[in-house]
Amino acid sequence: MRIKLQFLTIFLSFFPVYSQVSGVGINETIPEQALHLGSQTGTIRVDGLNATNNSYNGGGVDKTYPVYVDNNGDLTLKTTAYDNSDGDDAFLTAAINGTVSIIPIVQADDGYESVEITSYTFTVSRNTILEIKYSLSIEVFQNNLLTILKDQYARNITNFFTLNTPVLAPTTRRYAPSSKCYFNRNDNFTNPAALPDAATGYIYNTGTTYIPLTTGTHTLRLYGTVCSGSNNRATFIRFAGGPDAIFLRLY
Repeated sequence: MRIKLQFLTIFLSFFPVYSQVSGVGINETIPEQALHLGSQTGTIRVDGLNATNNSYNGGGVDKTYPVYVDNNGDLTLKTTAYDNSDGDDAFLTAAINGTVSIIPIVQADDGYESVEITSYTFTVSRNTILEIKYSLSIEVFQNNLLTILKDQYARNITNFFTLNTPVLAPTTRRYAPSSKCYFNRNDNFTNPAALPDAATGYIYNTGTTYIPLTTGTHTLRLYGTVCSGSNNRATFIRFAGGPDAIFLRLY
């Protein structure tokens, strides 16, 4: 019996694990949780989550990967979204209101117009995080899709999302805003009838954000705006006329 007690004393001196009713402590005499690691430099290693044993671990020195908890409380590197758009093309050009124009003769002399391009309404049964990533094409013209801008005035084109706000106001919270400034000085003053030679095609606004959501129904709206300055220069913008994508994920 004396030999067994001495062996037990030696064993505990190498592995200072303390167990009390409140939990188990490693280097901690009074555990404050069910498992308490009492070390300022120590960590926990799980071989089942390393690069050798887990395909979701990308490996690499000094690289880290997020750990999630499944319905059983098990730690895992695999994420399963509450809902996921899978990054599909969110737009069919013919089915959306993707144009906005500034018409000096009709509109007030403020040089600013906006349009709601599309919206998504969804219901969540618990608090969650909404992830948004988008890439939206933009085409810039003077009027319709035929006349290229060739004056010396810049246009600012912006895209952003709003949440549960049906009216766009200066105080409305704007998520994932992204802007481009378009400028083309191509006036031919000696020959005003000359055709402009500016390039046409797509430019893109891209953005990403994370929005906390509470339980209930929410509406996400995507807006496009254009500003030509206080001179209210004629401008025509088409959004989502090219290969566009909106990625939505609820965690």
